[in-house]
Amino acid sequence: MRLMGRGIRLLVLDVLKPHQPIVTELALGLSELERVEGVNITLVEIDKETENVKITIVGDNLDYEEIVRTIEEFGGVVHSIDMVAAGRKIVEEEETPQDKLEE
Repeated sequence: MRLMGRGIRLLVLDVLKPHQPIVTELALGLSELERVEGVNITLVEIDKETENVKITIVGDNLDYEEIVRTIEEFGGVVHSIDMVAAGRKIVEEEETPQDKLEE
């Protein structure tokens, strides 16, 4: 018998958004989506008209399209998926010798 995974469990998105609505409103909007257990938004860069933010979302079987739609409804644009985790367990990244060479 094959155990089914839990779909997408973690998403880290690079998002460009206008100053309004503020990040607290966006975080609350995303947290209300079905299957979303938690949302973190970190301000990366700010300029005169926009904010570049990193959005981390955790949950079970996350619906990527619904998340993107919600971000767009708040005026944001997803630039990239910076990290994704899927399956029954979120696997923590381990440092490798190559990572140490980049420092």
